[in-house]
Amino acid sequence: MTIEDMKTRILNTLQKERNPLPYKELLAKSRLSKDEDCFADVLSAMRQEELISIDYKQIVSLVFGELRARITSLSKGFAFARPEEGLGDFFIHGSNLKDAMLNDVVILTNITESERGRSAEVKEIVAEGSRYTTGILVYNEGYWEFAADVPIRYGLQVNKNTLNGAQIGDKVYAHITRNPRNHKLVANIVKVFGKASSARVCADAIVEQNGIRMQFPEEVLAEARAIAARGVTQEDFVGRIDLRNEAIFTIDSASAKDLDDAISCKKTENGFELGVHIADVSHYVKEGSCMDAEAQLRATSVYFADRVIPMLPPEISDGVCSLTPDSDKLAFSALIQVDMTGMITSYRFEKSIIRTKVRGVYSEVNEIFAGTATQDLLDKYKPVMSGLMTAREMAVVTKERSKQNGAMELESNEPKFTLNEDGICIDVEPRQTGESEQMIEQLMVTANQAAAKLAEKEHLPFVYRIHENPKSLKIELLIDLLSSLGLNFSGIKKANPTTAEFSAILDQAVGTPAQKVVSHQILRTMEKARYSTDPVGHFGLALADYCHYTSPIRRYPDTAIHRILTAFINKKGKNYIQEHYTSYAQDAAVNSSEAEVRALVAERSAEDCYMAEYMSQHIGEQFDGIISGVTNRGLFVQLTNSVEGFVSIDSFVDAEFEFDGMMTQVDRITGDKLTIGMPMRIQAVAADISSGRIDFMPASEVGKITKDQR
Repeated sequence: MTIEDMKTRILNTLQKERNPLPYKELLAKSRLSKDEDCFADVLSAMRQEELISIDYKQIVSLVFGELRARITSLSKGFAFARPEEGLGDFFIHGSNLKDAMLNDVVILTNITESERGRSAEVKEIVAEGSRYTTGILVYNEGYWEFAADVPIRYGLQVNKNTLNGAQIGDKVYAHITRNPRNHKLVANIVKVFGKASSARVCADAIVEQNGIRMQFPEEVLAEARAIAARGVTQEDFVGRIDLRNEAIFTIDSASAKDLDDAISCKKTENGFELGVHIADVSHYVKEGSCMDAEAQLRATSVYFADRVIPMLPPEISDGVCSLTPDSDKLAFSALIQVDMTGMITSYRFEKSIIRTKVRGVYSEVNEIFAGTATQDLLDKYKPVMSGLMTAREMAVVTKERSKQNGAMELESNEPKFTLNEDGICIDVEPRQTGESEQMIEQLMVTANQAAAKLAEKEHLPFVYRIHENPKSLKIELLIDLLSSLGLNFSGIKKANPTTAEFSAILDQAVGTPAQKVVSHQILRTMEKARYSTDPVGHFGLALADYCHYTSPIRRYPDTAIHRILTAFINKKGKNYIQEHYTSYAQDAAVNSSEAEVRALVAERSAEDCYMAEYMSQHIGEQFDGIISGVTNRGLFVQLTNSVEGFVSIDSFVDAEFEFDGMMTQVDRITGDKLTIGMPMRIQAVAADISSGRIDFMPASEVGKITKDQR
């Protein structure tokens, strides 16, 4: 364990206890007894850094000066703020807020600590947070009120002059201000989405709340229309290799329109020749254009159950760039040699002109692989059948190599939604991936790896896809879970673990009830993948070199990479490339990472709403699930269809459960345990579509009186 990890653990322990601790008690509660030799030295260093104080009785206390913090919630008469140093929440009385509002960055002063917790006062507001948020319009005791979706934990007075036709129960967008006379918060309605009981309406609000751009500016659309009208001309062929006679094909879902990757594959004397042919988006989306500026702002396409919000206008994404069959298309081709062990032996990147022979569909290719395809289907794929089967063989080889390197196969919990003609969610099920989907994934990883290898070898400014090693404190929480599930964790190193060690844990859990839970906990243990100009490698894939090259229609980093590689293969010179693209790559990496998080938050929030809409049609029904999370207040249970709901600990009538602070509720009367990975049959009791909250109760408790009725 590093010194920084020990400091973090000591601080976390003092924060959790909320009181000063004697030296020995702090050592034990920090679970650092094995590191006792270093413990005193670390405490001494922390005292010099004025993080802690130690009195003559060896009592250790946190030291607070002024702290920079963010307001995390507002209630009537008080608020909570969270320091950037991660010291836990501080209580602030309303009279000491200095009119600070939710998400404001403030300086805290006059910090005190007592048995009731920590409190502070706002000295000044450093940066204002957004004053706009979504919520529901409600009517409470004769007054219009705004119930915010963010942590403003009381109804706000609504300015009646701004109702804009909003009705009770509508999802709305409001600008929050203060009444100049009494300083109370007031909601000014600026947009009405519709009924909050509709997941589709709530998704509209989520788009607005997360700042996702829905409409393209007219100048961007004009550029796209002009490019689409021009199409592919003979001028575009200059400097490109002609691959139109090659057996190139795409494989996508049946509903996909933005076909941005195609493949070809041949056997060679030593292995395989793989061609990954990517839509040449950077040829059309020029640097300095309105469309490029808009693409940088969006940075990614966003996917909801009922819509796609594209990074590029449809004339580009679904039109001129989409690699539809039997038409000349401009591509950026990665031509890669792979030996029979799955190792990349050589690669080159070329601008090309291609003509895909077949528009493949995952479900159809899966039928071919399974041997259940009809003759009509076999006839459709006949022009590319040799390449398809060779690609299948190569994917098996590269997957085996990945497995030998320790790459993890995490179980996806991505849901698939079925909506009726009115846009209402009528079914939820886990998204299944067949052999063809896994094959394409393997081939795209190979191309991404080759592009990153080239960039690193040539020292190009670049946008890598990185996944850093997990931190030791998170690993310890994973070990606690594995221990409670009876799995062998002895192979995991707390410092500098390998991907293979994590993969071995997953292999242990395969086929057990805990498989999904272990996979989910490993995901939580690992750092989030992001974009960076520093090639530190990808932990999850067990690769030293990796980037995103294969989806420039829907990801801006891929477009940026194409632009840089184009300059390289056109022999622009390393000085030119460094001067022209170093800051560009850095900006693309930072902005794209932020946009990816924003899109992911929006997508997951919308998924919660659609799941709640589905479960609202099944209130009172019983389902089988697995405990996926445990808190002080209760349990999270995930059903086999991927829906997750909350079970309040108070719903267990004849028990006295106590949370162990980690992952288990223990009945003090019987000793029975409720822990992550345990199966549980539940009954659906409530579903709030607007918030995405779903409530369950244990099926065994149905019909019993509640504690409140005793």
